[in-house]
Amino acid sequence: MNFKRLFIFLIIAFSISNIFRFDVFGTKLILEKLPNWIYLLCTVILEGSGVFTGALVAIKLLEKERKTVITFFGTSQKMGLLMSVIPIALLSIIGVKNEYGINENLYGLYAILISLIYAIMEEFGWRGYLQNEFSYLKPIKKYLLIGFIWYLWHLSFLTNATIKDNLFFIGMMIFGSWGIGQVAETTKSILASACFHLIINIMMYNSLIKNGLDGTQKLIILGVSIVLWIIITEKWKKEKIE
Repeated sequence: MNFKRLFIFLIIAFSISNIFRFDVFGTKLILEKLPNWIYLLCTVILEGSGVFTGALVAIKLLEKERKTVITFFGTSQKMGLLMSVIPIALLSIIGVKNEYGINENLYGLYAILISLIYAIMEEFGWRGYLQNEFSYLKPIKKYLLIGFIWYLWHLSFLTNATIKDNLFFIGMMIFGSWGIGQVAETTKSILASACFHLIINIMMYNSLIKNGLDGTQKLIILGVSIVLWIIITEKWKKEKIE
């Protein structure tokens, strides 16, 4: 592991993303004057920009030393795109209630697209860079490290969250690092990893979507997506063997 390369990633990821997440320079006041669809897109991109930019820089430095095995499409462009179409179709059909007065189905399509973009930006950091960087480590150490860095990046301990909330969150990040890490190992794909990241956001954390869906709708999206993704990843494995 190259500590200088890791440090560069962490500095860029933590500083840029959290400047916008905590609205240090009051950019939200400026963005709120824009049309809703532009405001939402800009907010998402700015919050994900730190980890994405840091990852691109770190991956470039890593590739000077060795080849990275986890890439955007991984071992199958077709399978990755097929996986991403599933939640897009589901949210577009079901629709998402919103406070912007936008048609629910149209908003569902828009919200899931920009949420997928955000998940991809994050996954460039966690799987695209860190999982490649820590590839020589034993799985338990690798996923603990990635999960802990993922937790720290959110800076949830600087918010009003309780100790219990933070312990739950760090547990989720470590478990998520292991779970999504398995997807990354199987598919070698940032896009496939982002799909699983996306479904977690929809269920629990995504402010654009989570309050616009009821429990039944969330379970339908979760169930259909996971079942179809398992089928796709199994087929993906067979294609790799062949």
